Formats: sequence, structure tokens, C-alpha cells
Amino acid sequence: MLPEDVYKTIDKAGEGIYSEKRSKFLAFALPVTTIDEVKALVEAYQKKYYDARHVCYAYRLGERGEQERANDNGEPSGTAGKPILGQIHSRELTNVLVIVVRYFGGIKLGTSGLIVAYRLAAAEALDATEHVEKTINGEITLSFSYPLLNEVLRIVKEEEPKVVEQIFDNDCVVRLSMRLSRLPRLVERYEKLVISSKGDLKIVKD
Repeated sequence: MLPEDVYKTIDKAGEGIYSEKRSKFLAFALPVTTIDEVKALVEAYQKKYYDARHVCYAYRLGERGEQERANDNGEPSGTAGKPILGQIHSRELTNVLVIVVRYFGGIKLGTSGLIVAYRLAAAEALDATEHVEKTINGEITLSFSYPLLNEVLRIVKEEEPKVVEQIFDNDCVVRLSMRLSRLPRLVERYEKLVISSKGDLKIVKD
């Protein structure tokens, strides 16, 4: 069971192949983060494998897997996209697109045969990738006058958030990113600084 602020994904593409009754299923697991990336990749694979009978796919996007879709591309409903998506789910992955290209071998596999073939092909591709864990982060933006700079940066040094943006002038701005489970402590320390600075420091939670 993963912590609430951790998700699993892949950082490199993987490939797999499965054959059944002369039908070939070529599978590709690809890291993605946006719908636009998914559309571009699906289109590219459809063009590359223009002579294939079906180019089916499923994807899951978002740090918590908020967006997902399965596409059968002409196969009987639920026999291709759904088993592909099931393999993504069973490995608790997100930000992943799996495309399975089928070259028909002349012998029909039936509903159950198709489900097994697409599932095993997707599994081959996903198992050929390295699964990595990434943290879900939150951000805060600090705005303050220059005299507070040392105190602000001291907390940054001690708590070690990622500095996303920094502007040092008469009015300073620092945007910080940190793992969600550790973010409350960071906010608490800056809230104490707000009090001690008599409101000179302002915190915006993104």
C-alpha cells in the first residue's frame, strides 16, 4: 500500500509481444503526463502500424489516477481497452499509456481469447519497464521584504523544500515545493515567522 502522497509510474518505454493462433499483438508502454501527449502518441502509432487490424489502447493520468480511458478500436466491446487498463491498475501505475497493435492471423480468438491476449500483451510491455515511485507535492509562495531574507532562507536550508522560483529585490518572492506529508511543518514554521515579523511575511498556498 502506497503512502497517500506517493504514486507509481514508469520513466522509460517498454515493449512486449504476444502471439495466439497466428495473431500477433505488439504492446508498447509509454510514460505520459497529458491528454495531448496521449493523442499524439496514439496517432503516431496508428500511422506507423497503418496495416494492422486494430490499434487499441488505455491510459491513466494524474498523480492520483484522476483521468483514464480504454479504447477497443473496433474489437468487441470490453475485449481490448479494458484488459489493458486492468494491467495498469493491477500495478498501481499512473501517467502511463499502453498501446497494443494487433495483426490478425486469420483465426478468430473469441471474446475470452481476445481478453487474454490483450491482457498478456499489455503485461509484457509493462513488465519490461522500470516502475518508479514519485512524491505528490504541494506549493507555497512567500512574499516578504528584503530584511527577512536570511530568516526565510534559513528555514529553506533546514527543511529542504525545492525552490521553484525566487526573486530577491526590495520585495522578495520565493515559491517552494514540498512533499505533501512534510508541507504542514514547513507552513507552520513560516506562520510563526509571519507572527514574529508582524505580518511582513505573507504566505499563499497553491
